[in-house]
Amino acid sequence: VQLQASGGGPAQAGGSLRLSCAAAERRFGWYAMGWFRQAPGEEREFVAGVTWRSGRKYYADSVKARFTVSRDPAKDTVYLQMDSLKPEDTAVYYCAACVYTTTGLSRSENYDYWGQGTQVTVSS
Repeated sequence: VQLQASGGGPAQAGGSLRLSCAAAERRFGWYAMGWFRQAPGEEREFVAGVTWRSGRKYYADSVKARFTVSRDPAKDTVYLQMDSLKPEDTAVYYCAACVYTTTGLSRSENYDYWGQGTQVTVSS
C-alpha cells in the first residue's frame, strides 16, 4: 500500500503547517497510523500516532500541546496539525501505517507501510 504525504514546506518559528497522508488505495483495518521525523544527522524519531478504531492519540514529549494528530477513516487519511513551530522541528516528516501491534505506536519497527517523506523547514 502506497502512502502519500503532503503539506510540508517552509514556515516561520511560531507558525503552523498541516501535513496530510493518504493511502493510494482504499484499505480497511489499519490498527494505527503515525508520524515520524528525521533531521539531518539524526535518527528517525516518533512524533505522533493515532489508533484507527478508537482514535486514541499518542505524542512525543517534544511536540505535546503543539501538534495534533487526527484521522479520517472514511478517507483513509491521517493529519498532523503543527502549531507553534520551532526551528528544531525542521526535519523530513514521514507518515506510516501499522497493521497491528501490541508494543505501542512509538516504535518504527511496528509500522508496515511508509510514505515518501515531506520536508518541513522552520526558520527563526
